[in-house]
Amino acid sequence: MKSLTKSKIWLFAVGQFGWALLSGLIGTYLVNFYLPGDADIAAGQPILIPQGRVIFGFLTVIGLVTALGRLFDAVTDPLVASFSDKCKSKDGRRIPFIKAFAIPFAVATVLVFCAPFPATETGKILNAVWLCVMVLAYYLFITCYCTPYTALYSEITHTEDERMMASTAISFTFIVGQALGYLGPIFWSPLAATMGRVYAIRTVFVLFAVIALVCMYIPAFAIKEKDYVDSQPSQAGVWESLGKTFQNKSFCVFIGSDIFYWIGLTMFQTGIPYFVKDLIGLPEAWQGLLLVLMTAVSLLFYIPINAMTKRLGKKKILLLAFLLFTIVFAFTAFSGTFAGNDNATINFFGEVPLYKLLQGLILVIFGALPLAIFGILPQAMVADCAEYDRKLTGESRQGMFFAARTFCFKLGQSLAMIIFTSLATLGSHGFGYRVAALSASVLCLVGGLVLLFYNEKKVLAVNAE
Repeated sequence: MKSLTKSKIWLFAVGQFGWALLSGLIGTYLVNFYLPGDADIAAGQPILIPQGRVIFGFLTVIGLVTALGRLFDAVTDPLVASFSDKCKSKDGRRIPFIKAFAIPFAVATVLVFCAPFPATETGKILNAVWLCVMVLAYYLFITCYCTPYTALYSEITHTEDERMMASTAISFTFIVGQALGYLGPIFWSPLAATMGRVYAIRTVFVLFAVIALVCMYIPAFAIKEKDYVDSQPSQAGVWESLGKTFQNKSFCVFIGSDIFYWIGLTMFQTGIPYFVKDLIGLPEAWQGLLLVLMTAVSLLFYIPINAMTKRLGKKKILLLAFLLFTIVFAFTAFSGTFAGNDNATINFFGEVPLYKLLQGLILVIFGALPLAIFGILPQAMVADCAEYDRKLTGESRQGMFFAARTFCFKLGQSLAMIIFTSLATLGSHGFGYRVAALSASVLCLVGGLVLLFYNEKKVLAVNAE
């Protein structure tokens, strides 16, 4: 089997840029698009679906739809992983899925934001139905692309150094892809003056989807899977394979920690537009600028993280990231409450008081390091667990390991969407957003405590044999 060259690693990683851009649009803007805050409504955002806790007295429509989408996504992950693990195509087990589902994935992402009915009472109900169908389609197609893609990462890397190099590369392209999505408001704000806010947003998202589609196809044609992979198709059934995966105790501990992280992170990521605009009080364009700045700062930590990981191990560095996110999320819960001089301002995308901008910069600077750590290390740790299991059992089920991880954290994301959208409607003047940020902080703390029980030395010792 061939070893990956650096150029091949980066060509593979370009695919991650594409799907990260698309998933970033859903993760960052979906809830805010259909559950607009006061600042969005003032900017011309119409209310397209029923608002408030109208389902069972505590669920919102957008919360239920997004949670249902995540739940559907979680269930389809092991199914797609099993189909991919069993695939007998001449092109390999993963590349055929990547080629087949890139286009449906990109199209469904755009259609999620294209609810076609007018904002009347009946139209809002019909839009909710449209949204539900498109969200389910989006999650089906992202699973069909991403589960084989991440499994391929585990299979084409054969050593610890290759895994860390590839993990760093796909983390870099992931974070840059999401950063481009964060710039959405900068692109659609000038267009909104001529075509309206909704059509401006849709136009920008179509452009992003085309860019993402091109990038997602690059690894499919740049990597010849069978040059790097010598794995036989799995014979186990879906649930048998999933059950065997969860018999790996080290993997189960890691997953338990990962679930709490994803619940907290999803609540925080969903709340970012509200935190920036409604709590801190910055203009919409600053939302994208701050997130891009966080991305840029996080990239500065990539080389130090790799050096620190070789010296201290993945577990200790990940524990540091949990601690930092716990602090950052807690600070966010109180953002906007700090008094300052409104006369000291900076005129950039509107006149902004410096003390408000400072609060946004604190989130960026202290959130950058844990963002980089979580971008690099969890993928490598799943690959470690998959290799550890292969050494112990003799079975090659990398696809199911990555699917099992996504199965669990997407269940967590489903819960997170319900919690956030319900908490967001509590009280007034942003009280619900503060409760959500504080809850995310507590969840990250719990995730770090669970990770303490992960036996990294045992896993790496077996893999090194």
